[in-house]
Amino acid sequence: MIIETLNPLVMTSLTPLLGILFLLLTPSSNELLCRKFSLWTSCLTFLSSLFLWIQFDAGTSFFQFSSTFLWFPYFNFYYGIGLDGVSLFFVLLTTFLITICILVSWSSVQSKLKDYLICFLVLEFLLIQVFCVLDIFLFYIYFESVLIPMFLIVGVWGSRERKIRAAYQFFLYTLVGSLLMLLGVLIVYFQIGSTDIQILRYSKFSEFKQIVLWLSFFASFAVKIPMVPFHIWLPEAHAEAPTAGSVILAGILLKMGGYGFLRFSIPMFPWASIFFTPLIFTLSLIAIIYASLTTLRQIDLKKIIAYSSVSHMGFVTIGIFSLNLQGLEGSILLMLSHGIVSSSLFLSVGILYDRYKTRLIKYYTGLTQVMPMFSIFFLFFTFSNLGFPGTSSFMGEILVVLGLFQINTTLTFFACVGMIIGAAYSIWLFNRINFGSLKLDYINLYQDVSRREFFILLPLSILIIWMGVHPSSFLNDIHCSSLNLLESLH
Repeated sequence: MIIETLNPLVMTSLTPLLGILFLLLTPSSNELLCRKFSLWTSCLTFLSSLFLWIQFDAGTSFFQFSSTFLWFPYFNFYYGIGLDGVSLFFVLLTTFLITICILVSWSSVQSKLKDYLICFLVLEFLLIQVFCVLDIFLFYIYFESVLIPMFLIVGVWGSRERKIRAAYQFFLYTLVGSLLMLLGVLIVYFQIGSTDIQILRYSKFSEFKQIVLWLSFFASFAVKIPMVPFHIWLPEAHAEAPTAGSVILAGILLKMGGYGFLRFSIPMFPWASIFFTPLIFTLSLIAIIYASLTTLRQIDLKKIIAYSSVSHMGFVTIGIFSLNLQGLEGSILLMLSHGIVSSSLFLSVGILYDRYKTRLIKYYTGLTQVMPMFSIFFLFFTFSNLGFPGTSSFMGEILVVLGLFQINTTLTFFACVGMIIGAAYSIWLFNRINFGSLKLDYINLYQDVSRREFFILLPLSILIIWMGVHPSSFLNDIHCSSLNLLESLH
């Protein structure tokens, strides 16, 4: 047992729980101690997750840092955790962004602070388990449990009157989709007699059963990504959530659907994945073009970024179901990139909202004159969002387009049209906010980014450049696991 707890993955999983325990024992009145301890906990979790990357062996597709605990032997349930190249970076992204979220909320959250911080540490624990658990039933439990702290974050600490409605919309949409997934998990268990991912990967299902099971899993993952037409909850949830809530929603929660496709749909139901590829391509192309055009007519800053997320996740699903190496690796890289870029944009909008208490675009013009440092960061994140060469999104998108080009050139053309519209709304957004004359009738007090905000945005900028200039440092670790996924299709 001592050896198991020295496992860096076990330590990464347990650290948030220790932080939650300490926060429960800390009096709510001592807000500074609550803030400091939650920040220390999230930093420690992030550092222990970095050890996973340092010790990770890129030359194998097997699960590493694995630990198995007997759970319900009578039902053949084992609590197994482990990481491969697909899940490694999602755990790192989770631990990094939770730290950013706690820093962002340092002064903006005033009511029920202790409960707010506990929600984020609970969310961190659940998300780490989602990405490293090796049992399909446990995955379902954690996948659903993420809804509870996120529901509270949107509903209790949301910024406007419609926050309760948005929280329920988010909760019900994702819950209904996931109930079908539960039926699929039960069918798998009663046929195979096990819910262990490593056993299920080598289990065979009939073609009809693959179609039924694939659709049951698709119902859950498509809502989470979200794919059109299951995306209605996303702009509403983003618009009402606090800044840190939007960061975690766009940065990590949307990736759970893509991760589910990679971990379950493709390796367990390969025939059905090939069968439903035209459906995925159709829905993804509609998402890319429709969401991009919808973004052009939004007046709320958060909704602009939310709809652009729907468009970007359309590229992710195209990459996953192109079912070739470039598409798969590009989709994983694009998910990681989107997690950082969209989080950066939401943080930038949060900086404006903290100062002026409005997200309506008509009130903001000419910010370059009075907030030069903010404008530089916002320009960089805008160019990253449209996939400018040298930024992280470019590498992900170019790999996805190369993967799609091998299958169908017409689809590639329409996907590229979506990229052009994406460039249009990104540049237009920056132009409207930062250039023009100041509207002093509405806002006449201006403050550039603070020291804390600067040190939040700087590492995000460095990460974006690193992924764009040297993507092989990420792709090398993803490569073997991607090849292993493709082998399951043959």
